[in-house]
Amino acid sequence: MSNLCSRIVLKPAKRLTEGRDSMSVAQTNTWMNAENINNGGGLSLSPPHTISQRETGTQVSQCYSGPPSPCGSTSSTPSPTISPAHPPGTATLDPNWQATKPTVRERNAAMFNNQLMADITFVVGGLGHTQVIPAHKYVLATGSSVFYAMFYGGLAECKQEIEVPDVEPSAFLTLLKYLYCDEIQLEADTVLSTLYVAKKYIVPHLARACVNYLETSLTAKNACLLLSQSRLFEEPELMQRCWEVIDAQAEMALTSEGFVDIDVSTLESVLARETLNCKEINLFEAALAWAHGECLRRDIDVTPANKRAMLGSAIYLIRFPTMTLEEFANSAAQLGILTPQETIDIFLHFTASSKPILSYPVKARAGLKAQICHRFQSCAYRSNQWRYRGRCDSIQFCVDKRIFVVGFGLYGSSNGAADYNVKIELKRLGRVLAEHNTKFFSDGSSNTFHVYFENPIQIEPECFYTASAILDGSELSYFGQEGLSEVYMGTVTFQFHCSSESTNGTGVQGGQIPELIYYGPTVNTTMANTNTNED
Repeated sequence: MSNLCSRIVLKPAKRLTEGRDSMSVAQTNTWMNAENINNGGGLSLSPPHTISQRETGTQVSQCYSGPPSPCGSTSSTPSPTISPAHPPGTATLDPNWQATKPTVRERNAAMFNNQLMADITFVVGGLGHTQVIPAHKYVLATGSSVFYAMFYGGLAECKQEIEVPDVEPSAFLTLLKYLYCDEIQLEADTVLSTLYVAKKYIVPHLARACVNYLETSLTAKNACLLLSQSRLFEEPELMQRCWEVIDAQAEMALTSEGFVDIDVSTLESVLARETLNCKEINLFEAALAWAHGECLRRDIDVTPANKRAMLGSAIYLIRFPTMTLEEFANSAAQLGILTPQETIDIFLHFTASSKPILSYPVKARAGLKAQICHRFQSCAYRSNQWRYRGRCDSIQFCVDKRIFVVGFGLYGSSNGAADYNVKIELKRLGRVLAEHNTKFFSDGSSNTFHVYFENPIQIEPECFYTASAILDGSELSYFGQEGLSEVYMGTVTFQFHCSSESTNGTGVQGGQIPELIYYGPTVNTTMANTNTNED
């Protein structure tokens, strides 16, 4: 979509709880029958309970024009907007208002939320929070097959007032604004409710815009909750993006505030995930936090027995035998979640030569396999290069798909074995995203030596980042040469540019930081995330 603009408003974000019911949209036909149309006139869906976000302290509002109007101009000139500060109907107070609006789009937009010539009224929202919204059947029917069936189909509604209790007024107005004005205005607090209403009335362009918005705002802090919602809304692409974030930054995702609000089906899918990149003790602690939250939601005492009951069969997806003996003994074995016999059997699994049969998976999760982008075609050394005296080696890069950088490969000593202290850093637009002080041992060979950040760092596509390293150790080392400005890695393409922060000679053609170590997009993880109970 064109005419993209964004504004970022910093404010405390609100709590987002997920819709727990299932729904189906794809099977609905254009003409519909009476069973397809509920009291709100749309598909019979299960709405999210509360739609807002607390996972991030930043609220992002985006406004951009939707697909070109079939009756409007194809000009790239921004569409006229209707200021929300103006009361409804003010655009037509002038008796000759039509003469002031030269395009069909402008005249159509003047009818948005306007009682003038309205032939249908919607009472939108739950009890005590309703809003009366006037509309025009023709406009609605030309933008939605559901509205067409309601007003002009074989089973057309005869009522002049239609109640829509399962939709938030703000989301319904966003839908109407798109239908009247070809404008889509999304905000973090209402984007999920807008996606719900777009699905309900089969307005795919608006639904796609909502999904795109959610994908661009996806982080480890909201990935689990958005996964729950994407399952509810049957959005497989958004689900895949959520899984990529959860797999790579599992520890951060599992400890996010929103994790305790996911539905039990999503919890089970997370606990069954083969490619999670975290320790099993982290999964167990996250499951306990979810069970604690579920006890509070059901207003029952938070006891070990009740937590176990809330987890139900999901507890058998936790791979207790893959914890270390110390982790199990100091945590799971003492919390009362497991039965005494289960605890004894797992201890015997750790220590006995003849191991008992367990109800829990004993095979460790595969996790994610790191990939390595190598940007040099050869390396070399000379008697007066490559030297380190507190200077910085840096390189800029960008990618065409979201990845997660976990570390760098570096060259070591060309003058025999040596130890190095190194500070690695990743920046975007001058802001430090991650840094880590670490060490590595160089055996004197031309091999690269890997150093890692404490947590994977999310890298967004088509944005430039700066990778930097400051080494302290042997004066002379190997260095790369015959550098590539573009490297294709199968699912991801890297582009490299020289960095102004590089004060030690590293650039595209040669120098240090020969490798970026990362987790990339998964081609197909379906098979990897099945058969989780293998021994």
